[in-house]
Amino acid sequence: MTYVEDELNSQPECWTRAATEAAGYARVLPTAGERVAIVGCGTSYFMAQAIAALREGAGQGETDAFAASEFPHGRSYDRVLALTRSGTTTEVLQLLGELKGRSRTTAITADPHTPVMAAADEIVVLDFADERSVVQTRFATTAVTLLRAHLGLHTDAVVADARAALTDELPGQLVACTQFTFLGRGWTVGLANEAGLKMREASLSWTEAYPAMEYRHGPISITTHGTATWMLGEAPEGLAQQVRDTGGLWIDGGLDPLAELVRAQRLAVAVAAHRDLDPDRPRHLTRSVILAP
Repeated sequence: MTYVEDELNSQPECWTRAATEAAGYARVLPTAGERVAIVGCGTSYFMAQAIAALREGAGQGETDAFAASEFPHGRSYDRVLALTRSGTTTEVLQLLGELKGRSRTTAITADPHTPVMAAADEIVVLDFADERSVVQTRFATTAVTLLRAHLGLHTDAVVADARAALTDELPGQLVACTQFTFLGRGWTVGLANEAGLKMREASLSWTEAYPAMEYRHGPISITTHGTATWMLGEAPEGLAQQVRDTGGLWIDGGLDPLAELVRAQRLAVAVAAHRDLDPDRPRHLTRSVILAP
């Protein structure tokens, strides 16, 4: 078993622990009414998109998501929440340094022995969700679970769906598809973006991701026999049939969207195996992007 397989299979246990510990971090996580920016790089950026939409949708306050390198310094925030598994990513550390004394900062990380511990004002350490694999799985979803629990949006049913996502068989024709599109709505747009990234990283697949209502505005033109369109969350009316009419494979995400992301992670590993690739050693990637001065 690869590292990434072992790590993605441990997600139900990680989510349960994060939900249990969320109340203990309430003081350092965004509070109702704060104007918040959530930042990250790569997977963490897409998780930031999901969390921002969840928080604002829950009526907790205006919440934006940015790639750390694209943070708008002309805007004012009560708190900036940074997601960084490694605690060493250059863009995140640089941004936290620039925000010192200007905005309150909290970092969620997996490694308590890294520079982020001094860079942020406050820290949440999810070391039980750390990973050896370059490809992120459990840290990202555990961070989302922590924030969902903090917002009162996590239930035991989410963990049950994650267990189902790990045991239910994937549709057999999926592995042989030549192209994959992931769709989301609201907070699941970020999850769709992440599902696409997982497929690219682990299996070198041609993947795309869109807000579901945007799919009709051009992207559906690539859909045909041998392509797959996967919906994370509730689909817009009529879209599933439109995809089927093209000859493309439609995957209806019936589980909790975070659990659907687990299914997509499994698909990425399965496609990698089908193509004789090692998902623990993705091409041109390292566990953390550390830029030379």
